[in-house]
Formats: sequence, structure tokens, C-alpha cells
Amino acid sequence: MRAAIYTRTGPAHEVLSIVTLERPEPEPGCVRIRMAWSGVNPSDTKSRAGTRSAVLPFPRITPHSDGSGHIDAVGDGVDRARLGERVWVWNAAWGRPDGTAAEWVVVPAEQAVRLPDRVDLKVGALLGIPALTAYQAVHMHGGVQGKRVLVAGGAGAVGHYAVQMAREAGAAQVVATVSNAGKAALAREAGAGVTIDYRREDVREAVRAATDAQGVDRIIEVDFAANAALDFDLLARDGDVAIYGSGHPNIEVPFVPGILKNISLHFFIVYHLSERDRKRAIEGLSAMLAGGKLQHNIAAEFPLEKIADAHMLVEEGKAVGNVILSIGGKTPA
Repeated sequence: MRAAIYTRTGPAHEVLSIVTLERPEPEPGCVRIRMAWSGVNPSDTKSRAGTRSAVLPFPRITPHSDGSGHIDAVGDGVDRARLGERVWVWNAAWGRPDGTAAEWVVVPAEQAVRLPDRVDLKVGALLGIPALTAYQAVHMHGGVQGKRVLVAGGAGAVGHYAVQMAREAGAAQVVATVSNAGKAALAREAGAGVTIDYRREDVREAVRAATDAQGVDRIIEVDFAANAALDFDLLARDGDVAIYGSGHPNIEVPFVPGILKNISLHFFIVYHLSERDRKRAIEGLSAMLAGGKLQHNIAAEFPLEKIADAHMLVEEGKAVGNVILSIGGKTPA
């Protein structure tokens, strides 16, 4: 089978290559998926670039945790009725060497989730990290019903879903920060009642005006290191921040404003969701997909052979939406 791999960290065009590997067979409790689409996320590009560590956990890595396709083989203990099932995958490359940037991947059966019939397979490649992250950020610690919510980066891969999910979850108000007019339109179409261009507007004053000087109750934060002080200013009393990203590992937090407002901080990473939270998120997301309640934003599609170009587009932050790979080609005999 064809697969993308890297055996050392570094620039995408230097370390990524397409090779031929033996097609994997499913072990007990696992399923094999004939991949159709593979999602490219910032965490994938950071791992490949060596941002977190230059030492690989495995001698050879096929990247990407997200993807979609059809189950074409099952291991012992897995219901054979799942053969042919359209599925999306989560955590394929988390703690494992074999991700979705290949014609086949084997994962534990529970990591292959049935995709509703009406949903395009392309969409399945967007769900494992962006959509589940957004769902957890919206629903964690009591959810957002009746609350004023600010989504930082409301046109991004996670933020675009978070805006929709907050609206669907009964938020009293959804505000989104964006960086240009095009992204503002995208966030408004997703359900943001107010958009703020942080490059051209005073975010503090804009939030104050939008909330009648009350502030927001929850902030869904993509870069807490950059926005911590601002977030504490924008929050109402007893507000909280759901934090899934940061541009720097160490963050200075304004302690006194935090205790005076009773602010709560909730950090999480989608790879490590508890079994309870994962189950809730998958069930909730599946219901929204089946009900046609989500818009999806695919910024670019590349063939597997252009994986380095796809990584660069994500790494440079130029994609407005999700980037996916088509895993095509003739199936080997």
C-alpha cells in the first residue's frame, strides 16, 4: 500500500516521502479501514517539524490522527456486520506509529465511528480533532446554555465548529474574534451574533459594547499565552476559559483579577479526553451530523503525493478552514 512517512523531524518537503508498505491486518478487537480522506491538523505538522521533540517515538511514522473511509476487515471479537461501514477515525496516530496518511490503517474498533449516511466522507476527516475539541470546549463544566460565549478565532477549524455548537447548545450570545472581513462573514454565517476584527478593533471595548458592559461568561481559547490578560478583562464574574491551545508552554496569569472575579480555567487536550467525555462528545457530534446541524469548512484538498504542500499550508496558518488529503489510487491486489 502507499503511505506517507517520515523517519526524522524537519521541514515538510525534506522529511516526508511516499513509500510502499505491506498492507496491515487487523488484530483482535481492531478494524482495518480503507482510507478515503486524511485530515491535516496543526498537531500533525508540529510533530513532524519536531516542535515538541526532535526525538521520534517510533523509527517510522505515518502521520495524521483524523480520517475517514470504509471498514474492509475486522479482527477477532469485532462484529462482522461492521464490514463496509463508513467511518471516521480519532487518535489514529496518537501514541501509535501508523496514522491515516496511508491507503489502509488499523485501529481499535472503538476508534472507528460510524458516519451518518447523509454525511460526505470528506467531512469525516474533519471530526476527530477539530469537531471533538469544539464540542468539549462548549459542553465541559456545565456547558453554555444561557451564557454569553466568546470564541477566539471563530473562523478557524475548531472555532468555526465551536460557534455553531455554542449556538446549538443554547448560548444566550455568541461573539467571535476574527482577523479579516472574510473570516467575519464565515463566523456570522456559522451563528456568531457579533464578530470583532482584533486587528482593527479594540476587543475590550467591542466586547463591552456587545454585552452591555457585562462581559462574557465563557471564552473558548485557541492561544491562552497571547490572550490571558485580555481574557481576564473580558470575563464576567464567575466566568471561565476553556483552553485547548497556547502559543507558548509557560503562561503568566493575572492572579488578583482572577480571584476578584472568581475566574475558572479549564485546560484540556482532545487526545486525552476521559472515557465519559469522549462518549458524550461522540454521541453529541453524531446526533448533530445526523440532523444536518453543522456547516463544514474545507479550505483545501490535496492528493496524498502532495502531503508536504498540505503540511506547509497548515503550518503557515494560511488555511481558512480544514485541509484534507485524498487517499486515492488503484487498490493493490
